Amino acid sequence: MRLPRILRTTPFRLTLLFLALFAAAASAFLAYIYLATAGEATRRTDLEITREMRSLAAAYDRAGVDALNQSLIERAASERPFLYLLMSPSGGRISGSIAASPVESFIGAPAWTSFSVTDLDGQGRQVKHPARGLQERLRGGEILFVGADVGEDEAYVVKIVRALWGAGALVVILGLVGGVLVSRNVSRSMAGLSDVVAAVRNGDLAARAAVRGTHDEFDELAEGLNEMLDRLERSMAGHRHSGDAIAHDLRSPLTRLRARLEAALLDVEAGRGDPTEALVQAVGDTDGVLKTFATVLAIARLQAAGQAPDQATFDPEHLAADIAELYAPLCEDKHVDFKAELAEGLAVRGNREFLAQALANILDNAVKYTPAGGAIMLRVRRRSSGEVEFSVTDTGPGVPEADRAQVVDRFVRLENSRNEPGAGLGLSLVSAVAEAHGGRLDLDEGPGQLGGMGPGLRVALILPRAG
Repeated sequence: MRLPRILRTTPFRLTLLFLALFAAAASAFLAYIYLATAGEATRRTDLEITREMRSLAAAYDRAGVDALNQSLIERAASERPFLYLLMSPSGGRISGSIAASPVESFIGAPAWTSFSVTDLDGQGRQVKHPARGLQERLRGGEILFVGADVGEDEAYVVKIVRALWGAGALVVILGLVGGVLVSRNVSRSMAGLSDVVAAVRNGDLAARAAVRGTHDEFDELAEGLNEMLDRLERSMAGHRHSGDAIAHDLRSPLTRLRARLEAALLDVEAGRGDPTEALVQAVGDTDGVLKTFATVLAIARLQAAGQAPDQATFDPEHLAADIAELYAPLCEDKHVDFKAELAEGLAVRGNREFLAQALANILDNAVKYTPAGGAIMLRVRRRSSGEVEFSVTDTGPGVPEADRAQVVDRFVRLENSRNEPGAGLGLSLVSAVAEAHGGRLDLDEGPGQLGGMGPGLRVALILPRAG
């Protein structure tokens, strides 16, 4: 038979485990209490018996056996809680409150013994009480036994132990009740999270966990789950958009490629035209398609991994200098003024290849959209926050502020760039690289209107400080 769900929850099992540990510790504690209390009671009784024995022995030493006998009779008649027995050197009873000694095989040395005494209760019934006694031989050869009833002491110890056991049982019962209540509360909280997971598993990406506002670990888990689902939903929407955009943007180059191949085939069959030129153009179009797919794949891998692989610490000045050396001739050919201001002594941690590709994409866009006679500035500097910033500022047409948030999305191209080659993936890759390195991508207005050009654009790739 399967147990109820609440009894199979982890909190309830942990409650049982802690209760078991508590019961074991309580049992050991109670055993210690019992032994310590019983031992203390025995030591106290032995001390009182020893004192009584010394007192009677002193009376015997002063006045002899008659004085001792008289003292025993007087003490036995009083309310003292002791048992007495005075015997002759041969063991015969002389006087006392008990008929015979409980000590067996007495050889003369002081001997302790535990025994029981019979008494009558309030209803006339015989009851036995535990007792303890000491027997010694006096100087004249007589034997003296002094004992005491320890029934009350043992009954007191038993009451204490029973009270502790009762308290322990009450704690166990309250612990079980508390475990059930805690398990029910946890089960209710986890049930909501389980329902969300089940809904997402069935394809409902809009499901979200309820945040109760208690700011406990369940709220943290719910907030983390909701944030993860938000990112998953955005990612899935991005993938759907990417698929549609790829199909839309690649339709034209693939159609052109097929048309050129058909035209080349017809020309070859008709014995006219230059098939080699058509094939070269087809190869170029194919390279463009492959480049688009490679860029999309790189972005997807970065976003899936969450961080850039193979990161190392290096000097960003050297990276920027290498990229500047590649793009300076392109700017010169296009009659664009290119300058670089690279701070020394900086350090960043990241994947050098991905960062180089991102910086190249930013410069490629700047060169592409900056007209002849314009200017491009590449900078590497440390911000006041300690972050390292790569920035490229140009005097091109710029990007309207309302469009800056969407130009970093994949396959997004503004109207003024439709006639330029490209697939709208450059800044998307830069943004993915920035996020994979724990940084960000900022787009601001450039230097403004300058010589009939502008307002320009400033693109900044900002990375956290190394270490």
